[in-house]
Amino acid sequence: MAGLFQIGSNVIQAHEMLSLLSRYHLMPQFLRGLVIDSAIAEVDFTEEERQQAIYNFRMQHRIVSDEDVQRWMQENNLSVEGLEELAIRPMRLEKFKEAKFSRKVENYFVSQKSRLDKVVYSLIRVQDEGLAHEIYYRIEEGESSFAEMARTYSQGPEAQTNGLLGPVPLNQPHPFIARMLEVSQPGQLWPPRALVEWFIIVRLEQLMPSQLDEAMRRQLLDEMFENWMREQIQQMGTPQLLWAASEPGAQG
Repeated sequence: MAGLFQIGSNVIQAHEMLSLLSRYHLMPQFLRGLVIDSAIAEVDFTEEERQQAIYNFRMQHRIVSDEDVQRWMQENNLSVEGLEELAIRPMRLEKFKEAKFSRKVENYFVSQKSRLDKVVYSLIRVQDEGLAHEIYYRIEEGESSFAEMARTYSQGPEAQTNGLLGPVPLNQPHPFIARMLEVSQPGQLWPPRALVEWFIIVRLEQLMPSQLDEAMRRQLLDEMFENWMREQIQQMGTPQLLWAASEPGAQG
C-alpha cells in the first residue's frame, strides 16, 4: 500500500506531499533547504564554533533553562540532536558563503558599484518647454531657489519634497537621469532636457560613493549566495514522483 502520514485527524498519502507543498507555497523553501543541506554537508567547524552557535541559538529563541530546552523540543518535534543541528546550521552556512564567495567579493563590488553608489539630487519636471527654460534661468541667475521652483511648478511627486530626492541608489532614477548624475559634480545644474513627455531640470546635490566595508562585504556575500541559490534551484527542475506503491485493490 502507499505510504501514509497522519497529522492530527488528517491522513495524507505520500504522493500527495508534492502537491501540498506547492499549494501551501512551501516548495521554494523546501528546495532551498535541500540545496543548503547539500552545500554545508562538508563544512568543518571547531568545538568552540559549535558551542558558540548553540549559545547564540538559545539566546535568540530565549531558551535559557533545561525546562525551556525540553519545552522547545516538544513544541517543535525535535530531538536533542535535531535541536543541535538546527542551532549550528546558520554557522555552517556562513562558513560556506565565506569559503565559496569571499575571494569574489571585490570584483563583484566593482561590477555592482553603479547601483551601490547613492545620490541625492533635485528634480523639476514640467510639460511646457518654455516654462522649463524660464524656471532654469531663474534658478541659474539666483532669482529663485530650486526648492521654490520645484514646489511651485514641478508636476511630479517631488514637488512635495521641494524637488529633493534621495539618497537613492544611482541606478534607481530613470536611466537618462542616472547618466546625467553620473557625470555631474555636486551643485551642477543641468539645463532642461526632454524626457518622454517631460522637460526636466536636474541638479546633483550629493554623491555618496559606496565603500567595501564589513557591512557592505556581508551584504555582497549574501547577494552572491542568493544568486547562486537561484541557479541551483533552477537546475534542479520540478520535483518528480519516481515511485509510488499500488493502492489496495489496484490492478497492476
